[in-house]
Amino acid sequence: MELTATTTIRKPAPEVYAFWRDLENLPTFMAHLEQVRATGDRTSHWVAAAPFGKDVEWDAEITDETPAEKIAWRSTGDADVPNAGTIQFVPAPDGVSTEVYVALVYDIPGGAIGKAVAKYFGEEPHQQLDDDLRRLKQVLETGEVVRSDGAPWGKRARKEFPQRPAQPLSDDELAKGADA
Repeated sequence: MELTATTTIRKPAPEVYAFWRDLENLPTFMAHLEQVRATGDRTSHWVAAAPFGKDVEWDAEITDETPAEKIAWRSTGDADVPNAGTIQFVPAPDGVSTEVYVALVYDIPGGAIGKAVAKYFGEEPHQQLDDDLRRLKQVLETGEVVRSDGAPWGKRARKEFPQRPAQPLSDDELAKGADA
């Protein structure tokens, strides 16, 4: 499966690059990543959630890097999810922002059946990548992932991104949400 996505973040390219390059930051905005642990300067170990409560793991290496401009990577060894990709950080025409371009190629566990199951459970890969970039933008521009008052508890079923709502809840609302 090949995926591409783009977003513009109102931060300079060196700052956006530095945040992404600290790979342990990635689970703060990528919904399915449970952990990324650096194992060397250019190597890392990844753990991600998969359908049916399973985890998938792989090791990755950075294959090409230009500070503040580009990072390319690929999985290594016997990866549960073989993957490769590139992220580019391009200064935007406004002189302040960064255009972020992601290109990702990976094999979905279970092939076509795995893709159909993921889509059935609302985990369509293109939408996931777009959502991840939207959350990256929020984290870098506001310091957190923000939700609307219409969904103050997020996706409870997956305990995804415990976030505070865009506006504070009352004590009664907090008590009701904790009981849900």
